Amino acid sequence: MAHKFKELQIWKRSRLFCSEIYAITSKFPDSEKFGLTNQLRRASVSIPSNIAEGSSRNSNKDFARFLQISIGSAYEIETQLLISADLNFILDNELQSCLSELGEIIKMISKFKSTLI
Repeated sequence: MAHKFKELQIWKRSRLFCSEIYAITSKFPDSEKFGLTNQLRRASVSIPSNIAEGSSRNSNKDFARFLQISIGSAYEIETQLLISADLNFILDNELQSCLSELGEIIKMISKFKSTLI
């Protein structure tokens, strides 16, 4: 049973979050282009991408597995944002805003995942 991922709030919200990560990392030092900038961008793209890919699977169990991968990417982002703050690449208010939104996305994905199992 395929889900219409474009209608899922978790997909919409994580897609918007991805744009926020791109905006924030665009201010990182050029020396980080292949480091934290790349890592954060890839992980942020991974969240909505895995939701979309999982939605195409034939079983809820498979979809739940892709949602778990999305959650893993979210925790990766959290760690990378904290490291970025440690290195003074990100302002405290940006960090708090991102962590808050990321927490909400994780909760939403987890809640949705629990309806599939």
